[in-house]
Amino acid sequence: MTLIVLTAVALTLLLISVLWPWAMGAAWTPTPMPTVRRMLEMARVGPVDTVYDMGCGDGRIVMAAAREFGARSVGIEVEPARFLVAWLRAKLSMQRDRVTVHWGNLFSRDLDGATVVTLFLTDKANNRLKDRLRASLQPKSRVVSYLWTFDDWPPVQVDEEKKIYLYEV
Repeated sequence: MTLIVLTAVALTLLLISVLWPWAMGAAWTPTPMPTVRRMLEMARVGPVDTVYDMGCGDGRIVMAAAREFGARSVGIEVEPARFLVAWLRAKLSMQRDRVTVHWGNLFSRDLDGATVVTLFLTDKANNRLKDRLRASLQPKSRVVSYLWTFDDWPPVQVDEEKKIYLYEV
């Protein structure tokens, strides 16, 4: 009987980890590291920046922003298992003083201090965030999106090969 209960719990957790992020805005697909670097380069990330990764998954963007570009970075992840992975990576890394990972809904988290926001969501999720990004971010803040665009907000730069779109507030 215990094995049946444990199996049911494991299957339920697996379903939640797959379906919950999709319902919130995007299923998790890891961004290739060359694309991560190109996103951060296009956004001109540097040591004075604070990068927010909305739906940070395993934390690869926030870790790269801190490690390779010297930025402070904040990841937001709703799916508990991926949050835990990203949080542990941040806490166990040499960048732990510059990387913070929060568990929560990216549509309701505060963006105080963000100068760069990275996204790999769906077009629907991007458009849900658009007005909030424009209202919350300071002028000249950068928003860089992988694969998906915004309606009625033209990018200032596009990498057609990697499908990266850079926007400015």
